[in-house]
Amino acid sequence: MTEQQHRNKSGFETRAIHAGYEPDAATGAVIPPIYATSTYKQDGVGGLRGGYEYSRSANPTRTALEGNIAALEEGERGFAFASGLAAEDTLVRALCKPGDHVVIPDDAYGGTFRLFDKVEKVWGLDHSPAPVSDLEKVAAAVRPGETRLVWVETPTNPLLNIGDIEALAAIAHDAGALLVVDNTFASPYLQQPLTLGADVVVHSTTKYCGGHSDVVGGAIVVKDLDLAEKVTFHQNAMGAVAGPFDAWLTLRGLKTLALRMDRHCDNAERVVDFLTSHPKVGEVIYPGLETHPGHEVAQRQMKRYGGMVSFRVTGGEQHALQVCERTEVFTLGESLGGVESLIEHPGRMTHASVAGTDLEVPADLVRISVGIETADDLVADLERALD
Repeated sequence: MTEQQHRNKSGFETRAIHAGYEPDAATGAVIPPIYATSTYKQDGVGGLRGGYEYSRSANPTRTALEGNIAALEEGERGFAFASGLAAEDTLVRALCKPGDHVVIPDDAYGGTFRLFDKVEKVWGLDHSPAPVSDLEKVAAAVRPGETRLVWVETPTNPLLNIGDIEALAAIAHDAGALLVVDNTFASPYLQQPLTLGADVVVHSTTKYCGGHSDVVGGAIVVKDLDLAEKVTFHQNAMGAVAGPFDAWLTLRGLKTLALRMDRHCDNAERVVDFLTSHPKVGEVIYPGLETHPGHEVAQRQMKRYGGMVSFRVTGGEQHALQVCERTEVFTLGESLGGVESLIEHPGRMTHASVAGTDLEVPADLVRISVGIETADDLVADLERALD
């Protein structure tokens, strides 16, 4: 058994720290260097050292990140990009052609919806929204012979709906399609879709993978080498790759992913307990609640339920906006998954692009990304904002 094979059988935390990079042979450096280079000296024409010729095609720092995230998702190959949307667009171009069809979540992330509706549609790719939690509706949205991808988020953004990955994979495969799972909200620590039948995982590594709100990035992890070959070609041909410093920061974040996710989950559970008993909160949406319609599926396919919480206030949109503006520990801002807690109004912020469509979110909805601060401070902050 090789060292890499041994590590692939190791525990998650061990893989997070060691997979994708061996200590430098010359110096023994335990952390990958930042290879800030655009090109590489060749030993004669075509004589590449380690396969490196130009950093759009490959860069050693990016290679380390790609190997690491592939190991965490238990996939065949990983690919790092300049953003989550760059990863999504590259994947779509690699696996689809004009005239094909894709099923997307009916509460997809606003940027993903915009990509399919405003960019890929012009290119000739059609799409149909369906609720990821309703297998019959997903199956009905599939067009055998035309549907190339069934694209799901689970949990979804921002309504935290849960899709049964194993069942969705069966639906996709029966129709000759591939199942793509956006695993950003769960992170590789809480959920590994490829082990449940998915063909491809995508991430905005800006979020939990990087984890410190200091880098933008995206990733794709594929299940087999045939898909890897197609993505490899398009990653190089389209060029929206992660730079070496961005790759280094993301890899640094992944090393502490397990520790951070456990704290995110601990704090989210405390916040949920508070919100469910508050008279000015009409509904709390969190997969860890037994009242959540996807709780049993989430319990089966997730290690824990994550750090994302959404809730609806009783005072309508104006009250929701006021809550977002009044918090002090929770920072008003877009994005999620960082060590700091964030609060936002999806209807006016992250999901403004779906206003007036079937994907429009409730106006009284507030979404919070629960960070790793002291839980008592987070609860007190929300209490002040609600009251």
